[in-house]
Amino acid sequence: MANVEQAPSKKGPSLVIQLAMLLVMTGAAIGMGWVSGGYLKQGEAPAPVPAAPENAGTAEKPAEGGKPAAGPAVVQLAPITTNIASPSEVWIRLEASVLYDAPQPQEMTEQIHQDLLAFVRTLKMHQIEGASGYQHLKADLDERAALRSGGHVKQVLIRTMLLE
Repeated sequence: MANVEQAPSKKGPSLVIQLAMLLVMTGAAIGMGWVSGGYLKQGEAPAPVPAAPENAGTAEKPAEGGKPAAGPAVVQLAPITTNIASPSEVWIRLEASVLYDAPQPQEMTEQIHQDLLAFVRTLKMHQIEGASGYQHLKADLDERAALRSGGHVKQVLIRTMLLE
């Protein structure tokens, strides 16, 4: 028997097959991203809230018929300054406004202010820490104001919140 040199055999797929598989996988990833993006976009974002009028917090001037103008109204609440529940030596100052769907009596605004004051006094520091704590606080304030007003408050706008 003679020594026969054997040619080295290729151990993997060719470069052309590897490039073809790369293109197929890239196309599949793009397609799945497009489909999942369309799926997530089905829950459209809510319509934006109209901008606050320049005379926010002031009394509405009667329209030509002697009736107040209809439409959204922003009313500034008196600042809330109180200590929180835990730790009790921490004080909070909250300045907020409420966005009504239509002008409401001043008594309703005062009731909302007192309800928000009572709620803020029950807060604990760990409940309002971080961005998610702020979002939960805002959602709670919105819900309490909407309940107190019978659904007339569309949003509580937090202007400043200071903890000391």
